[in-house]
Amino acid sequence: MIPGGFGQRGINGAGMIKAANWARLNKVPYFGICMGMHIMAVEWARNVLNWGDADSTEFNPDTKRPVVSLLEEQGGIKYGGNMRLGASETAALEDTCIFAAYNGGKILERHRHRYEFSNKYKSEMVESGLKIAALSADGMLVDCIEWPCNPWGLGVQFHPEFKSKPTAAAPLFRDFIAAAKNKNGGGNA
Repeated sequence: MIPGGFGQRGINGAGMIKAANWARLNKVPYFGICMGMHIMAVEWARNVLNWGDADSTEFNPDTKRPVVSLLEEQGGIKYGGNMRLGASETAALEDTCIFAAYNGGKILERHRHRYEFSNKYKSEMVESGLKIAALSADGMLVDCIEWPCNPWGLGVQFHPEFKSKPTAAAPLFRDFIAAAKNKNGGGNA
């Protein structure tokens, strides 16, 4: 699991990109939250599409292939009122892990981020096999991506931990733990 966060510490080198790559190649359950989803997108672009220069503008503002970036209408805004913040509706697509977890397509979760999956590269990412699993209610923003050929490799733009409780796990945490337990042969995850 790679949770949300800010900045570039731990991204490259022996960090998060390599962990995501290892999970994808070894079909190990992976759960990316916010920045964890961005890591999935960057890892996919670098290792499946062979775009060695792919990155997030949060990690590398000068990247030639910003597969994750600020929204175009945020250009020039450094900080302040440029976050996608608060409850927002997400539409999960059928035949996806996220649709199964929420038992349907309409999801209401909280967001807290300023960087998004870039629509500029969306078609090439999808053509290479990356699955777009959920979109914002207006269909304009990618809210969830999933790896093909991985029983449970999923990243979401929103923060399901905000509504999760120790005695009532949010659907994605419940299903991630179940997938990890299943991968481990039903023993301790």
